[in-house]
Amino acid sequence: MPSATASRVRTWVLLFLAVTGALLAGAGPASAHAALTGSDPAQGSVVAQAPTQVTLTFSEKIATNADSVRVLDPKGNRVDAGTANNTGGTTYAVPLRSGLPDGTYTVTYQIVSEDSHPVSGAYTFSIGAPSETSVSTYVQEAGGGVVGALYDTGRYLSYAGFIVLVGGAAFVLACWSRGSSVRAVQRLVVGGWLTLTASTLFLLLLRGSYTGSGKVGDVFDLSLLGDVLQTKAGAALVSRLLLLAAAALFIAVLFGAYDKREGQEKRDLTFGLAVGGTVVAAGLAASWALAEHASTGLQAGIAMPVDIVHLLAVALWLGGLATMLVALYRAPAEHPVEASAVRRFSQIAFGSVVALVATGIYQSWRQLGSWSAFTETAYGQLLLVKIGLVVVLVGIASVSRRWTGRLAEAGVSTGTEETTTTEVEEVREPVATAGASGDSKRAAQLARQQAAVESARQKKLRDGDVNRFGLRRSVLAEAGVAVVLLAVTTILTSTEPGRTELDAKAATSVSANAPSDGTGGALTLDMSFDTGGAKGKGVVSVDMDPAGTGANELHVYVTDANGQPFDVPELKLAFTLEAKKIGPLPVTPDHITTGHWAANGVQIPMAGEWKIAVTVRTSDIDQTTVSKNAQIG
Repeated sequence: MPSATASRVRTWVLLFLAVTGALLAGAGPASAHAALTGSDPAQGSVVAQAPTQVTLTFSEKIATNADSVRVLDPKGNRVDAGTANNTGGTTYAVPLRSGLPDGTYTVTYQIVSEDSHPVSGAYTFSIGAPSETSVSTYVQEAGGGVVGALYDTGRYLSYAGFIVLVGGAAFVLACWSRGSSVRAVQRLVVGGWLTLTASTLFLLLLRGSYTGSGKVGDVFDLSLLGDVLQTKAGAALVSRLLLLAAAALFIAVLFGAYDKREGQEKRDLTFGLAVGGTVVAAGLAASWALAEHASTGLQAGIAMPVDIVHLLAVALWLGGLATMLVALYRAPAEHPVEASAVRRFSQIAFGSVVALVATGIYQSWRQLGSWSAFTETAYGQLLLVKIGLVVVLVGIASVSRRWTGRLAEAGVSTGTEETTTTEVEEVREPVATAGASGDSKRAAQLARQQAAVESARQKKLRDGDVNRFGLRRSVLAEAGVAVVLLAVTTILTSTEPGRTELDAKAATSVSANAPSDGTGGALTLDMSFDTGGAKGKGVVSVDMDPAGTGANELHVYVTDANGQPFDVPELKLAFTLEAKKIGPLPVTPDHITTGHWAANGVQIPMAGEWKIAVTVRTSDIDQTTVSKNAQIG
């Protein structure tokens, strides 16, 4: 009973950590999936003279080529005169042709972010005055379509192959050395190696089209493959292939010479395989960590080792789980997987879950940046689904731990073997007799009967042990949840992190002075406020587009003293044209997301210097009104 109580305590601890651990995501900057944070000319702006270049600022460094950034005139013709070049930091400039006429121009971009994911987008600006344009600002999401679906499939298979390869080999070495001679286990681990190798080659072929045109026909373009090999993602995939060659040698030894060794020689070989296997497994995990989310942004030097530990913990837990499932269903009934092996794996799985929770907390802190990102971004919502699946998996694992304890107490049952051996022998003799008489068809029929009897005997032996049968069912349920969990994790790796998504929304605010010719233009006003209460200091930014007479689109952003977006209980605006004694015209914007309010169709009746007053209330009694004048229309 004490051991059972301890097991329940550990289970509840894991459940608690799984629910709350990843939710302890503090606010902090992290970069992944480049987001456009600024541009010149600004989005929606109207400039008096044709610019000589267009500059784009992203949240992280990007990779570009001749077609990464395009500038199109109202008729859809390209007017950019070169490749976008880095001008410092994360700002990139593309030169424009001289003498551009007035009208609305469209800027489109498709780039590869530092974390190896493709990103696309578009916006417009105008020279002189807005005009009609034949160019749509709709841009197909980079990495989508058929090629995107194939790439995601390859990514899923690569994760699955890695987990089965590493987890299966670790299960044999650390828990069940006899498994090295079990054919079903051998096929599983080798299948993991083949899956990882094939999917890596598949991703390498798809990569050029995935980050470029998205066309299926470009998958076999060898020139694109050459370009891919020069990128960080391509180098990571090639490194993975080289490490898989070493993994093949490891598998050959594990399933060849290992089972034939005894005593000290086997212990020495076990140590060597453990050290070599750990190095190869860590290298394979690093091929993801060095090229994706962990390689960019805040504390990348810490994030990459943490990501490697996270991947290895997943492999030890879920890969070992898959191997144990195969052992429970396919191992010879006369030599089933021992209770001691299951118990050792249970201990390894517990340690792996603890490592997953710890590393998951850190990763969530980097990728979300705020509590609201859990519900307001696709990444946060997927992460909540993943957390829920982990909780379910840990709950089922607790059931498996109880079956493991019962199995250890009951010992290995062997009583059913004698009752069925005679059945097999009864079939063997007719087979031999039939073969001697030359009746080959009869011999083949009896051979099939013998195989059926043997299969029934094996099944009877496996199902005869109630504890082992219960363990098989609970482990099967774990494996089913694990398959779904792996799918969600794969989607997460290609989803824009919540922190970046919220930053991209906040970056839609632009700074431009309204021209005096009455045509309007984008307008941004920043006003500091202090309500006098706790957490009452901050900055409110008002964006108007086109900042002209008639209907306008209004966005209001509120940030605290540290520059982080935050919500206030009440926010309202008023527009007053004092020279004409018009107003105040009240506007109550709708809350969009943390620190962001918006209103459409805000009517400005005439051009002039308007006073824009913003009332901010931070508590029931703390309130202030700040204002600035601006030329509108």
